[in-house]
Amino acid sequence: MISVQDAKRLIQEHTEVLPSVNVPLLDALGATLAQSVFSGIDMPPFPQSAMDGYAFRFEENYREKPLQIVGEIQAGMDPGISLEPGTAVRIFTGAAVPEGADTVVMQEKVRAESGLLYLVDPDLKRGSNVRPRGSQTRQGALVLPVGTTLTPAALGLLAGLGVADLEVWANPRICLIITGNELAKPGAMLRPGEVYESNSVTLQAALKERGLAPELIFRCNDVEQEIIQSLEIGLEKCDVVLCTGGISVGDYDLVKKAMEHCRVKTVFYKVKQKPGKPLFFGKYAEKRLFGLPGNPGSVLTCYYEYVEPMLLKMRGNSGQFPRIAHKILSETVVKKAGLTHFLKGKLDGEQVQPLGAQESYKMDGFALADALIVLDEDRETFEKGAMVEVHLVNPM
Repeated sequence: MISVQDAKRLIQEHTEVLPSVNVPLLDALGATLAQSVFSGIDMPPFPQSAMDGYAFRFEENYREKPLQIVGEIQAGMDPGISLEPGTAVRIFTGAAVPEGADTVVMQEKVRAESGLLYLVDPDLKRGSNVRPRGSQTRQGALVLPVGTTLTPAALGLLAGLGVADLEVWANPRICLIITGNELAKPGAMLRPGEVYESNSVTLQAALKERGLAPELIFRCNDVEQEIIQSLEIGLEKCDVVLCTGGISVGDYDLVKKAMEHCRVKTVFYKVKQKPGKPLFFGKYAEKRLFGLPGNPGSVLTCYYEYVEPMLLKMRGNSGQFPRIAHKILSETVVKKAGLTHFLKGKLDGEQVQPLGAQESYKMDGFALADALIVLDEDRETFEKGAMVEVHLVNPM
């Protein structure tokens, strides 16, 4: 049995970034740029009106005499004209400001009569309401550096620059294997001795928050051959296999035996922690496998602490995962020495409140949690008001 710190170190040492792939823009949401993106155009690509109004050439005496209105320019039109001094053109938001004009006056600040325009904006200055060419992005400029995680705003920025596809690090292909004779699908009638299976839903939802999804999901009874067959398919088609249940030492805990049968090399088995002590991490060639406990609270704790950081590293995400903060403990907590404890917690400003229902089979506390409180292996008492490390479990 190894420490939490050693387990995390070993996972990082045995995890590499996947090769890059070229994908359409929308398919890149949540992925990480494998190449920096430089702008192919100026944006905006022309001087652009920021208002509905009138474009004209600014002169200091513009208020002394009316301007002659000589046309109209809508968004998307080629202006096709060059304005002379003393003239103006009706213009709309987003339209190209014609050559010869340098200022747009808001339509609320004018009076138009008989083809003449009277300006009544005493605060107007040269260049008002005109977005200069390239004022957002200059052609050839760095837009997003390699390693950027692609958010909806990032994709919108790139779409506005005409980018249609991107080179990103590939998302890991993931296989889920859910084991247990006692598990029934939600919506089915429970038979004596059964419970509803929730781990597949929990893991799929957690993956979805990171823009990931399993390619394969298997549900196996506690039958070694069933588990072996699922493992063999998962190892053939996926980069990562996540098994839940069957990893402890009972007569029907068969996942580790199945992994040994499939020649999976053990990197570590069992971690000095609560919940989730019977955690397995192994490898098969370039594939990585986790044997997660069956209790739902243990599954999600191990996912946030071990699985998610590995998956994010595989797809090129930089940064610290899980995200770490330090908060003030709202009440005294006593535990036994020898195990790192991860307590479900709720943040309240600079404080963190340990929640109820800390047992590994309970999910009602976890459903309200936004942090895991990390209590060091060697300490027993953590006084109210003490500063403790917390791991944020809400990626949004």
